[in-house]
Amino acid sequence: MRINICGVEIDKYSFDEVVERIIEHASSQGEPEYVVTPNAMHILLLQKDALFQEIYRKAFLVVPDGVSLLWAAKLLQTPLKGRVNGTDLFEKLCAIAAEEGLKVFLLGGRPGSAEKAKETLVSRYPSLQIVGTYCPPYGFESQPTELNSINSTIIATAPHILFVGLGAPKQEKWIAANCLYLGVPISVGIGVSFEMVSNMVTRSPVLMQKTGFEWLFRLLVEPRRLWKRYIFGNPTFIWLVIKQYMGLFKGFSNKKIFRRF
Repeated sequence: MRINICGVEIDKYSFDEVVERIIEHASSQGEPEYVVTPNAMHILLLQKDALFQEIYRKAFLVVPDGVSLLWAAKLLQTPLKGRVNGTDLFEKLCAIAAEEGLKVFLLGGRPGSAEKAKETLVSRYPSLQIVGTYCPPYGFESQPTELNSINSTIIATAPHILFVGLGAPKQEKWIAANCLYLGVPISVGIGVSFEMVSNMVTRSPVLMQKTGFEWLFRLLVEPRRLWKRYIFGNPTFIWLVIKQYMGLFKGFSNKKIFRRF
């Protein structure tokens, strides 16, 4: 079952249910599928990006990464079962992959973050098989030679789960364009999770995560990179939710109604 928030259909699964579905599909080596983890920023980007919208419609799972989505769902009287944070999902899936003998590949992140995340996770779960890490250069998506090299590396290592940390919507668009060719059972876009697991980016205190103020902590830690996203984005998201609550939301629009974040 999916519920609608500002035109985006989001799965109504608990964290444990999401983990179970992903592991089951990866273990059975089913047809290539992908998981998207929306937050308020994704909701805004989706309002004006038709390709991003189509990618979301075809996703295996659409799980609520941001607490703001839980608040919006409650206001709209269609409550979700809880947050499925991308970093928590990444760590939990790696823990179970270690138990189940599933192979994983880490693609993206800042230079060195995927390798540091690998070191951290393998120290926690010694049996975890991280069969590859790679940080592609800036602009790689327009470099055919680089794209072919990445794909060949992933295919050769044959992971069960591919974690992609390229930021939205780049990671989702890359996954959607390549997942069938790669043949990886499950691909998951996880944003800055490599950096957080490796402590290259400090994660907010648990209380701030639970109360929905993780965005404020991240803004304080990386103000130059994130100020536009949160200062302009948060009010716009709130306005869209209010419009939906009042019955005034008419669906996606291709009009540029807010700044790019």
